[in-house]
Amino acid sequence: MVDRSPGVGPTTPFFLYGLRSVTEAAARAAWEWIGRGDKERGDRAAVEAMRTALNRLPFDGVVVIGEGEKDAAPELYKGEKVGSEHSAAKYDVAVDPVEGTTYLAKGLTNAMAVIALAPRGTMLDPGPCFYMEKFAAVSAARDAIDPAWPTARKLERLAEVLGKPVSQLTVFVLEKPRHKRLVEEIHAVGARVALYPAGDVAGAIMAAMGGGGIDALMGTGGTPEGIISACAIRALGGTFWGRLDPQLTTEKAKVREAGLSTERWFRLEELVMSPDVLFCATGITTGLLFDGVEHDGRHYRTQTLMLSGMTGERQLLTSWLPIPASERGM
Repeated sequence: MVDRSPGVGPTTPFFLYGLRSVTEAAARAAWEWIGRGDKERGDRAAVEAMRTALNRLPFDGVVVIGEGEKDAAPELYKGEKVGSEHSAAKYDVAVDPVEGTTYLAKGLTNAMAVIALAPRGTMLDPGPCFYMEKFAAVSAARDAIDPAWPTARKLERLAEVLGKPVSQLTVFVLEKPRHKRLVEEIHAVGARVALYPAGDVAGAIMAAMGGGGIDALMGTGGTPEGIISACAIRALGGTFWGRLDPQLTTEKAKVREAGLSTERWFRLEELVMSPDVLFCATGITTGLLFDGVEHDGRHYRTQTLMLSGMTGERQLLTSWLPIPASERGM
């Protein structure tokens, strides 16, 4: 359990507003690299800014979902400790300093900086699996749909749950070659497809919230984005299922060696075992959830979504941060 004594519990302003400072710092750092064709440098700038901001916060965090193993990622790697190890507030940390690095480099939609926290030992460790098949929808779908069903049956049941014709459903799918058949199946049942080049965290949240024009998220995306989405949806009370779905030959071999199942669908409560989750995301480029970073020469303007599983809070905050005169060339 989380220590809920004064000053460290998840209901204190530090947790939501402290995390906001982390994702906003990463988003501002990434802003300089929007559309410049260099995803590595854009990601590196965001990683460094996020790590610096995290280490200013008085919590004891361990990165469970991060930039990779220590040898491949010098910062925010899996297993890295962040914050203060002396704090009573001990958390698993999932980070994605730039969700959608390729699309940041191309100046496309839905790039964001994201972080999620859950009490220590409550986030699923996906081991060496980089990809996960996902299904997200509103809470009413939780016990009504089996994620292993064929696409048509899932969507027909979802339409019943939502009280609308299948033809009025819109499904978020990442625009990837691997989803050609899935898209055909969705169209065959009469539903619409919203294809996006990136942003399945945003798509999953939109599906779980309901009422935003996205009724479900389906398809395979990154495992880190899956765990992060699960944290957000645990706070929202929506439906989320995940199945490890390795795509690369080397990845498949490592998943087999680790003894991990690629058949089992994990429930939301297995992906994130505690409801005491915290989620924070700041837009880098404008997308489904919020506007991207804007810079007018005097201020950075950012939009940040903050969710608390314990309190049920949802906040969408627009901030203007003054740029120091020294950074404005004055």
